[in-house]
Amino acid sequence: MSPNPAAAIESARCDLARRGFLKTSGLSVGAAALALLEDRGRAAAVDPGMPGAPKPSAARVHPPMPGFPHHQPRAKSVIYIHTNGGPSQIDLWDYKPKLQEYFDKDIPASIRGDQRLSTMTSGQARFPVAPSKFKFEQRGQCGRWISTELLPYTAEIVDDLALVKTVHTNAINHDPACTFVMTGSEVPGKASLGSWLAYGLGSESDDLPAFVVFTPLPDINPSQALFTRMWSSGFLPTRYSGVALRGAGDPVLYLPNPDGITSADRRRMLDGLGRLNARGFDRYRDPEIQTRIAQYEMAFRMQSSVPDLVDLSGETAQTLAMYGDDVKKSGSFTHSLILARKLVERGVRAVQILHRGWDQHGNLPKDLAAQCLDTDQATAALIKDLKQRGMLDDTLVVWGGEFGRTVYSQGTLTKENYGRDHHPRNFCMWMAGGGVKPGISYGETDDFSYNVVENPVHVNDFNATILHLMGIEHERFTFKFQGLDQRLTGVEPQRVVREILA
Repeated sequence: MSPNPAAAIESARCDLARRGFLKTSGLSVGAAALALLEDRGRAAAVDPGMPGAPKPSAARVHPPMPGFPHHQPRAKSVIYIHTNGGPSQIDLWDYKPKLQEYFDKDIPASIRGDQRLSTMTSGQARFPVAPSKFKFEQRGQCGRWISTELLPYTAEIVDDLALVKTVHTNAINHDPACTFVMTGSEVPGKASLGSWLAYGLGSESDDLPAFVVFTPLPDINPSQALFTRMWSSGFLPTRYSGVALRGAGDPVLYLPNPDGITSADRRRMLDGLGRLNARGFDRYRDPEIQTRIAQYEMAFRMQSSVPDLVDLSGETAQTLAMYGDDVKKSGSFTHSLILARKLVERGVRAVQILHRGWDQHGNLPKDLAAQCLDTDQATAALIKDLKQRGMLDDTLVVWGGEFGRTVYSQGTLTKENYGRDHHPRNFCMWMAGGGVKPGISYGETDDFSYNVVENPVHVNDFNATILHLMGIEHERFTFKFQGLDQRLTGVEPQRVVREILA
């Protein structure tokens, strides 16, 4: 008996419907499970009606997560100046006058202990002490010792700084150490500090990214590598990665419309593309599709906001002179800092400036002086500028590298020339504004600036303190990834350095 054609067609249609149901429902269940895991990975909510807690709004391009901030924030934005390479704490901040007596004598074995050495000095027959050749003076009402020969402008603002002399890290080589200080882990693939802040707190700017990065190229050691993992979102959605603004040409590639394309044309194209992406998201529930939609929309807004950002015609002559001659030189450190101020002024949450080349294994006096000449005036000007505008109270400025330098010389040592190897046991970082206690110094090292003797501060203690000032309790700020509640501050116990808080 031949089958009924109508019944066969109906049977096939039902079979396709079952396949479609199983396919789409499977994806939906998977997406729901991923969403549940993401929700569980987010920090526990607190009352959004508490004082200082922003109200999530559908109109906001970068809304905070529900329940954020956890407590009243002291800072609403952070500008992080990363001196990539490891600036020498002995030559800048950690004044050790007794070292002059030890010139060219081997560092005592009791001081060096079982310190792990890098391959660059592990083969040396001797480890001769190299005292700093630079002049130190006490400055400010706080009486801060500082190398006025290298940092004459920063010496003018020491009463605004909270200097931490005892930061220490686990890593001894640049890549893992930079990755560690920026992501809380030596293992690549974790989310950076700026990405965590953008993810949790969002941004008050609708026309600029929540997290912006500058990578100015210095004249000294410009070939030193920078890795995008230092501003990557890692396991967080990619929309929270830092947006790097270029120093030459268009600040963002392909941002302007091509010839013959108007803003209205671009708007119609994006509307059509948005509808297609929305259909794709409804079908597949891939969160990266939403990221794509958001990035297209942000690029459209940036077509008008970025030209205004880089336009310095509204700055006074006094302000431009305070920053220095390079303030209008695109791609310079100085130009990056004045743009950083303009970004936080417009509500951007996190700005990161990475200035490379602070890696003086040899010829330190000349090369370190050149690095300071490139950065000192502008760094001090940023603090003064924020303070004059009433912005320093709620803008946190951070300065530091990934480790310090050894007291012993790498290579040939003379009174006028020496080099220093990497030193993870202690180095100096500072914060200003945003709720920190001004004009203080925290922690102390031994007479060789080689070991911490009082109040150690781990890199992740420092990061926990940054989060705290931004209104975040670091232990509650987690994201489920690879079966672990990931945190910026890692899985080991860390603490907020409350002694430096105002």
